[in-house]
Amino acid sequence: MKKFKLFSAIILVALVGSVLFYFFAIPAPQLSLTPDAGLIGVKRGFTLKLDGQRGLLKKLSVIALQAGKRVTVLVKEYPPGSHQVSESFDLGKSGLQEGVFTLQVTASNAAPRFGADKSSSITNSFTLENKPPEVAIVSVAHNITQGGVGLVVYTVSKEIEKSGVVVNDRFFPGYVQKGKYYACLFPLPYDLDPGKFVPTLLAEDKAGNERLVTITYHLIPKTFNTDQIILSDTFLAKIAAEFKGTFPEAKSPLEIFLKANRDQRQQDRKLLNDYGQKSSPTPLWTGTFLRMPNSAALGGFAQARTYIYQGQVVDRQTHLGFDLASLAHATVPAANRGVVLLAGSFGIYGNCILIDHGLGLQTIYGHLSQLGVKAGDTVEKGQIIGNTGATGMAGGDHLHYEVLLSGQSVNPIEWWDAHWLKDNITGKLEVATGIGVSGNKIKLHGK
Repeated sequence: MKKFKLFSAIILVALVGSVLFYFFAIPAPQLSLTPDAGLIGVKRGFTLKLDGQRGLLKKLSVIALQAGKRVTVLVKEYPPGSHQVSESFDLGKSGLQEGVFTLQVTASNAAPRFGADKSSSITNSFTLENKPPEVAIVSVAHNITQGGVGLVVYTVSKEIEKSGVVVNDRFFPGYVQKGKYYACLFPLPYDLDPGKFVPTLLAEDKAGNERLVTITYHLIPKTFNTDQIILSDTFLAKIAAEFKGTFPEAKSPLEIFLKANRDQRQQDRKLLNDYGQKSSPTPLWTGTFLRMPNSAALGGFAQARTYIYQGQVVDRQTHLGFDLASLAHATVPAANRGVVLLAGSFGIYGNCILIDHGLGLQTIYGHLSQLGVKAGDTVEKGQIIGNTGATGMAGGDHLHYEVLLSGQSVNPIEWWDAHWLKDNITGKLEVATGIGVSGNKIKLHGK
């Protein structure tokens, strides 16, 4: 009996100890601050992640300390049930001076039912810098055609986080070149109202300070063709066979076609935009781009297409490349030197090859019957990479050839034109190599 009582007492003590450990021995909150050191500007945002670690978050304080001055940046009390929280803040209202300062972050939590509060703190050192980089544009004569491309060459006064051209809220990255200058290809999108085209050069330093510079340019207007596509039952049956597995909810060949023509097309554009961010920082191409030899153009760039079935308009889309037809299963050369990013089945393009040529410039080859390269291969201008076909959204054997700039489709004709290429792209790069950092500055507009 005594042994049983002793054993029961031990069990009871263990249970009480476990309960006390559960309620009283919760760990302190876990804190993570990004960025956690280095240069910072007053507009650069911080992200603070808090984890209650089995406890409930109660309070948070963020204090800035500089030369004996103490500034409250953020104070919060959390409602019951707060386990994990993410906070964003900046130093815009802190009044701190340029130079070294520290951020002291303190957070507390408590056990879910009762128990003493636990707290944890982190202290990180930073250097406040509010002066944006100086920018000098060294290229001239920025002539750009609707649907086409321009190139700006520029220098910056210090190390930067990123730079490039903003067009209608879309960012096209610039790339540092030899000689400490930067080059950025930027488009005038085919569907952008020319009156709203304001290409702006942006440079952001490591501290998050931005400089915005308006680029002077000469705009050349251009109109694009239209076409009507009559959908036959034979064609719809072919498309239904290709995309039935992608859109099993669609019941008829017409429904499958519309799903592919709309939804799949939109998904393809998103993926091409992602691929557009994976580009060599230096040009890989040499000279003009090749057009598939002995081919006739069946459809052009930015052609507005109306799709008609049984006398009714069922869809409208824009064709963003050139359809080039030759003999069935004709060989397809790489338009220029580059690296293969994609070689395989790709949405409405069917069997497809995507080649990166550097500075965000890429070419796509769609509807192929055979692929002769694989992702990661380096190809030379004129190298045979595949054969034409009718895969994907194709009604007959041809090549869909498209040029993209950071995912934005642009007019291929310019890149086939040696005169245009010399005047607007390669000539500027060659001149800029000799200019280095001594170009004349233009009027700057800080942000």
